[in-house]
Amino acid sequence: MSRAGSGPGAAVACTTEQAVLGEGARWDARRNELLRVDIAAGLVYRDRVADDGGLVPIRAYTVPGTVGAIAPIHGDDGWLLAAGRGFVHLRPDGSRRTIAEVAPAGTRMNDAACDPQGRFWAGTLADDHRPGGGALYRLDRDGRIEQILDGLTISNGLGWSPDGRTMYLADSGPRVVLAFAFEGTQGTISGGRELLTIPEGVGAPDGLTVDANGDLWVAVFGGSCVRRHTTDGTLRGVFAVPTEQVTSCAFGGPGMRYLYVTTATEGWDAELRRADPAAGLVYRFATDTVGRSAASFRPDPAWWASVRGTG
Repeated sequence: MSRAGSGPGAAVACTTEQAVLGEGARWDARRNELLRVDIAAGLVYRDRVADDGGLVPIRAYTVPGTVGAIAPIHGDDGWLLAAGRGFVHLRPDGSRRTIAEVAPAGTRMNDAACDPQGRFWAGTLADDHRPGGGALYRLDRDGRIEQILDGLTISNGLGWSPDGRTMYLADSGPRVVLAFAFEGTQGTISGGRELLTIPEGVGAPDGLTVDANGDLWVAVFGGSCVRRHTTDGTLRGVFAVPTEQVTSCAFGGPGMRYLYVTTATEGWDAELRRADPAAGLVYRFATDTVGRSAASFRPDPAWWASVRGTG
């Protein structure tokens, strides 16, 4: 097991602006862009990746309230957001259209991702982070919405194995990453089990990504690191990040070999942010593995035309 803290493979800062709750890193293969959000500030960022892996800002969008996650949309030049208490279509010009609100009052959307078939899965948490206050929803390609799980605390990172037969879900409250058998035709899960638990005092699992070989890369909130685990949960490596609140990670850039990591300054005042200028930035690691692009939402064209107001 290696710990990347200095020298080759060390974390390199890619941004200078401190996010409040930077999250939701995703690689949009349509435009070769890194997407990310600041949940608390209601911001969506698009960045181009330079040849050396650095980030070049393209545009930032402001969304009223909170925005938990973003996904590309197949056949559409915009993006699908898990924002506020539901789902929102964001267009490149910054205009928005609410698709549905599903989460009850006192909760909000958090992390979300698309399965290999193009459905959008989005988790929630209660505003007071109470145990059992979170849930997991599935937005189908025809617009139907179903609550799949309840009783979660902070529904967080989502990912699928390369063969599409396993779905992973982090619940930050009890510090676990769950693994479910995934049936792609119907989009159902079964046989949930605890794949791994982040030890108490180390931090809590937050966002995650799955590389092309099937390893899980888990951002550890409060742990100043990203942990790499095998498919049986074995810890394979720890990648040190120079700030405590590590929130999400995604592969991108040339060859899909850079790992981009978002961080946060949640609950900090201006004095604390000034005292720790490394907090709230985006970092990158040069890795020895290849990642995968974010799966796109693949809406039914007839339903999607009505969402866009073109049907």
